[in-house]
Amino acid sequence: MTIPNKHCVKLTQRDYTLGFKLQVVDAIEKGDMTYKQAQSIYGIQGRSTVLTWLRKHHKMDWTTNPRKNTMPKSQRANETPAQKIKRLEKELEDERLRCLLLNRVVDILDAEHGMS
Repeated sequence: MTIPNKHCVKLTQRDYTLGFKLQVVDAIEKGDMTYKQAQSIYGIQGRSTVLTWLRKHHKMDWTTNPRKNTMPKSQRANETPAQKIKRLEKELEDERLRCLLLNRVVDILDAEHGMS
């Protein structure tokens, strides 16, 4: 018995750029469209793709620094020099990592959009 040769449409996985994802998330958060509308307008496959982007990228705000004032001033006044050094070294390392991350983002944007 032979199986008839049916033409099957194979859906392929697409890779979307970070800029595109952020654009879609921003449009949804502004209320310009729902996530389902975004899927149909942009031809995004997968039911949870846009929802995943919303969870990952919602309200990405690079201007705020969540590490500011991690320790109240009253506790800072009571810390020993060794504690202060340890805290400042930790803050310095956090800033180094933040700088590396931001530089990497700039490199990716340069590569994707030819900026420089």
